[in-house]
Amino acid sequence: MSTHAVTRRLAVATSADHPAIQPDDAHLAASLEQLGVRPVVCVWNDPTLDWSAFDAVLIRTIWDYFKHHAAFLDWLDRLDRLGIPTINDSALLRWNSDKRYLLELARHGVAIIPTRLATASALPGALAAMSGQSVVVKPSISGSAWRTLHGTAGDAAFAAAVAQLPRGHDYLVQPFVPEVVSDGEWSLLYFAGAFSHAVIKRPAAGDYRVQGEYGGSAEPAQPDAAILAAADRALAAVAAIGHGDHAYVRVDGVVSGGRFLVMELELIEPFLHLAAHPAAAERLARDVAARLSPAALADAR
Repeated sequence: MSTHAVTRRLAVATSADHPAIQPDDAHLAASLEQLGVRPVVCVWNDPTLDWSAFDAVLIRTIWDYFKHHAAFLDWLDRLDRLGIPTINDSALLRWNSDKRYLLELARHGVAIIPTRLATASALPGALAAMSGQSVVVKPSISGSAWRTLHGTAGDAAFAAAVAQLPRGHDYLVQPFVPEVVSDGEWSLLYFAGAFSHAVIKRPAAGDYRVQGEYGGSAEPAQPDAAILAAADRALAAVAAIGHGDHAYVRVDGVVSGGRFLVMELELIEPFLHLAAHPAAAERLARDVAARLSPAALADAR
């Protein structure tokens, strides 16, 4: 039973492929109920939904948004017109939805994996400049290794695969960082601006992708001071760019050459590894509830 009268309706945005609240978010949902917030599962691109029935939209498992990016941006525009705030903020979601933000972070002094941005037609030239190197090519708007290729620049078979990539995307071209395989990829979770917990993700044997759908695994880990400082610098850069407020963020990166290199900042729909950290779920729930207070909603609108 809730310890507060339920007064706020919160749309929990999901996708058609993952429409229910996932087990990792179950305690978050229960904690919101305890705080007087009713979470209602809503598939983000369901055309029948009346979003004006909600006080705000919490973005969770919209794990297909990058496949429908124009519709995703239109949806955010619609919520803005209705005066329905999103968590995280819609301007931050737009910024984070295109991975060219990595280049902006680099201009603010954040150590990232060296990254070139290229149109599909410019990919052969970008790869020619990296001939012989192990590289990764991915759309700038993507997720879960969607349309991502790994191979050797200059290799004929890899060039043929690159030539088959859709023409309507811009692409990131990066050197492959072997420490992702040998040492694992870090994910550091922050809630309401404070570090909470971390995991190391590792690919399955013979693969380079750490996502669970490709056999990757994740285990709890404690980052050292240098890794935490690097993640904090990345978030300070996001604030300097103009996006200092976020309820949740996952900082993904890898230690290479003695430095933590940011691979991605996940501010839209990250898996938050909450199941093993109920206190973190409760902290996020309190922050979300605070954003739904009458004064906060009035400011947001």
